[in-house]
Amino acid sequence: MADTSTQSIVIDAPPERVAAVIADFARYPEWVAAVKSAEVVEEYEDGYASQVHFVLDSGPVTDEYTLQYAYAEDLSRIEWSLTAPSKMQKQQDGSYDISANPDGTSTVTYSLAVELAIGMLGMFKRKAEKMIMDTALKELKRRVEGA
Repeated sequence: MADTSTQSIVIDAPPERVAAVIADFARYPEWVAAVKSAEVVEEYEDGYASQVHFVLDSGPVTDEYTLQYAYAEDLSRIEWSLTAPSKMQKQQDGSYDISANPDGTSTVTYSLAVELAIGMLGMFKRKAEKMIMDTALKELKRRVEGA
């Protein structure tokens, strides 16, 4: 089992707007630099994506994989897991927890656990996870606050 890394950021928007951006997978290539395509493969009856196929290209790292999504009823938590191993990953589990702050902002906590299919020293793996999470949260903040 992979270790879980967690990081948070405050976004100047209500939780509903943050959740709407996170759940709009088809638009990820517009604001997530490494995502070249994101295609909703299956949807739940309410229209939210249940499975999304991603094509990732961040220079030295390229991968294709499908994630299974689940949502809290109030969208305060959006979580996912890898449906099958990919070229780079044996396992991926993650979540966004979105909570409202009294000043109208939202705190978004991103948790991620990835088990790589390739060997990597723990120190480098943690550094890579931190960079991935930093980038993801900053891109999310920029997208939500710029919308």
